[in-house]
Amino acid sequence: MKLFFSLRMRLLLLFVLTLIVPLIIITYIMPSYYNNLLTQDTTVLTESSLTSLTHNIETYLDELERLTVSPYWSEEVMSALKAKANGQYERADLYNRFLINKALYVTLPNFLKNPRKDILGTILLPYDGSVFVTSAYNFTGAVDDYPFTAQPWYQKAVEADGKISFISVHEQDYLKKPTPTSVFSVARLIKDTDNGQPLAVMMADADTVILDKIARDVKFNVSSMIAIFDDQQKLIYSTAPLTAELQRKVAAVGTNGQTVEDYVVVSKEVVPAHWNVVVLLSNAELKAKLAGMYLVGFMLAGIGIILTLLVFFTLSRGIIKPFKQMIQVMRKVQKGELEARVRIQGKDEIAELGAVLNKMIGQLNELIDSEYKAVLSKRNAEYRALQAQIQPHFLYNTLNGFIGLNRIGDRKLLEKSILSLSSMLRYILEHNDWTTVEEEIQFLRKYCELQQLRFQDKMALVIEIDPAAHAYRIPKLLLQPIVENAIIHGIEPMDRSCKLHIACRLERAGETDVQQSRLVITVTDDGTGFSQEHVDEKVDIGLANVRDRLLLAFHHARLDITSCKGEGTTVTMQIPLWEASQ
Repeated sequence: MKLFFSLRMRLLLLFVLTLIVPLIIITYIMPSYYNNLLTQDTTVLTESSLTSLTHNIETYLDELERLTVSPYWSEEVMSALKAKANGQYERADLYNRFLINKALYVTLPNFLKNPRKDILGTILLPYDGSVFVTSAYNFTGAVDDYPFTAQPWYQKAVEADGKISFISVHEQDYLKKPTPTSVFSVARLIKDTDNGQPLAVMMADADTVILDKIARDVKFNVSSMIAIFDDQQKLIYSTAPLTAELQRKVAAVGTNGQTVEDYVVVSKEVVPAHWNVVVLLSNAELKAKLAGMYLVGFMLAGIGIILTLLVFFTLSRGIIKPFKQMIQVMRKVQKGELEARVRIQGKDEIAELGAVLNKMIGQLNELIDSEYKAVLSKRNAEYRALQAQIQPHFLYNTLNGFIGLNRIGDRKLLEKSILSLSSMLRYILEHNDWTTVEEEIQFLRKYCELQQLRFQDKMALVIEIDPAAHAYRIPKLLLQPIVENAIIHGIEPMDRSCKLHIACRLERAGETDVQQSRLVITVTDDGTGFSQEHVDEKVDIGLANVRDRLLLAFHHARLDITSCKGEGTTVTMQIPLWEASQ
């Protein structure tokens, strides 16, 4: 049960739901999707190719249609056809016959000249039964007594009554040729533009080689066949033989992309003739491509699953191991082992979490130490400060000074000294733990005045304080041990007059660099001094206590001692303003 709710099991479940299951679904669904997509893309590409193919066919049909309207371009030709249709040719004299024959044998062929070799020629059939053949090749002419009027294409042109008629593939058996040529044609009934009287039937023929050339120039990505059906669904042309059953099924297909037998059918209409160009794509090859996709898909899916499982177990181990280590460290901390730390590896979120945990443990340890030391230092500092101020020899000397003042009758100075002592005792006993710089300096002034009772003219006091520093807060009695040290160890051993200098000033780094601005307090005496090499040895318990209290109150503060033997000692205290302002 515990394993089921473990982080590894949850990651495994998440892995299966988000990766394995979709991968399996995609493996089965994607081939089907790509099958439809492949068929659709092939259909679209085929339709695009068919558009080009039908455009080429339409170009040839337009050219044939242009040839059938050539008689209308010449008044001489139209007059000749009217003479033929009305019987005027038979009654005309030799000159008029010459003009009629010239129009039909010379003028009309000039209009019918065509640079395309695949357009074989035209045949003009006036209503008097005569035949005029214009050919790209030198044939002898039409077959004698050929029944033109009985031909389906002739009747279709007459029924169209002047409109264009597209004739399906037929044999050019009406010309005197060794082997008839298969052609497709465009026919039109030529009518009198004045009264609409039928004058002749004209037909232009094109070789079916054109269709073969156009069809074989088109390539597809699978094996295919191209077939062309006329407006009666009769097969005109195909690149390969088609069974009658397949022809019937293909002709009945209404939508592109449908499957007939083993072919995907795509068609395009040749608009003017209402012919239908059909492409039959091999469905077997499309399925073969799809089978390859299935195989590749299954292989990739299998490899992907194996690789992702390996990656999962590797990554899950890398995720879970640090968490287990964190749990062990937290258990040690719970038992009081505050020195325990998480081993950090890498720079990811887990490593960041471990770093934060280490930092939290370190801060907890520091907080415990700080609180303990702060309480202890505060108690000892207050004890030592009171002890320093009320020690017996100090009170004894002070009281002796008071007796001396009384004997000489200097009651005013005696009263002032007693008031100073009283004020000092009140400051020590009644004031809170923090004070201002101004109040601390006032206390030091009174303290030094009492000391001067002992030393008389031997000690001179100079106090300089920047008014801007008055309001900054510092711990109570922070400076007194420094001044006491200067008097006892610096001035008292001397047999000459000495000076004690206390200064307080602000050092501002500028408005843009508030972090570097400091409150600087210096206590300087010109007494005995000592060698700079022995500074640490000369720092007694009082000054060590000051340094500890200073750093507990202001973490970025500094306490520096400089001394020279025979010249005196300077103690400098530097407190950042941003800390002193809090």
